[in-house]
Amino acid sequence: MALREILTEPNRVLRQKSLPVEKVDEDLRKLIDDMLETMYAAPGIGLAAIQVGIPKRVIVLDIAQKEGQKNPMCFVNPEISEKSKNNSTYEEGCLSVPGQFAEIDRPDQCYVKYLDYNGEPKEIKATGMLATCIQHEMDHLEGILFIDYLSKLKKTMIIKKLSKQKKAIERIVV
Repeated sequence: MALREILTEPNRVLRQKSLPVEKVDEDLRKLIDDMLETMYAAPGIGLAAIQVGIPKRVIVLDIAQKEGQKNPMCFVNPEISEKSKNNSTYEEGCLSVPGQFAEIDRPDQCYVKYLDYNGEPKEIKATGMLATCIQHEMDHLEGILFIDYLSKLKKTMIIKKLSKQKKAIERIVV
């Protein structure tokens, strides 16, 4: 397993649509393992392959709440087959939009079809925070970030702030 670099906004790669995975093989499982290691190290609770520069329809997450407990999940070629008409609001952040948070409304439950770590077809009913996380990560597969749900002014302010942070990091002389 290896840590991967997490791309941050603004970055054109993050706005790409991810391509379906043809088959779940050892290379894909290595990517999933690397993504989980990267997500835990960040630390975060979700990561899409595009966030590490790989435009494949793969997401990983772990919303285990207890310290020291892990419940890693991976979704290959996830598709939402049904969404609730009721919304819930969570304050969302993103590893690709560091240090920024906003309350986002999303359907409070959804049914998701996907392939698991071994390429087996699965379907789950996700509710609450799990539903929100899956939808957040699946947005990445379409080139959408949570800041895209904000007003144009708020989104522009966040992107300007992130751009300044990137330039400051690039100017550091070692």
